[in-house]
Amino acid sequence: MSDKLDKIDLHILKILQDNSKITNLDLSKRIGLSPAPTLERVKKLEQNEVINSYHAQVNPEAIGLMVKTFVLVSLDWRKEQARESFLEQVDSIEEITECYIITGEADFLIKIVCKDIPTYERLLFKTLQQIDEIERLKTLMTLSTVKDSKRLPYDYGDGE
Repeated sequence: MSDKLDKIDLHILKILQDNSKITNLDLSKRIGLSPAPTLERVKKLEQNEVINSYHAQVNPEAIGLMVKTFVLVSLDWRKEQARESFLEQVDSIEEITECYIITGEADFLIKIVCKDIPTYERLLFKTLQQIDEIERLKTLMTLSTVKDSKRLPYDYGDGE
């Protein structure tokens, strides 16, 4: 699909990644089209699954979620259906906000967001370590966030 995106489509994507709450009227002014064709382009980007969703980015600390960790997970591949069972269980743990299959020293990288260290400790020992398919866990505790960009690294054709 990316080869079918023109300069205006790319400009729309860049603007919406920075502010998905922008009105269609404001978006149309910024890209230099009238509102009707602007809305048509946005709908086409949605239909072609270039734009997957719109959502609020909530500040975790503002709602009391003070701990963010990344956990390297190695599975015990001798267990039958290890991957499927692990992923099924991960999907049911609300504090796991992201999960990636990776290469290197582990099989998965999961991101956990929770209230505090005691909550993380309970999750680690009473939930994660109880998953039979897990052979090894390695926690990487975050101290602070220095960059959290939601804009994808792509040449939007505007020289920026």
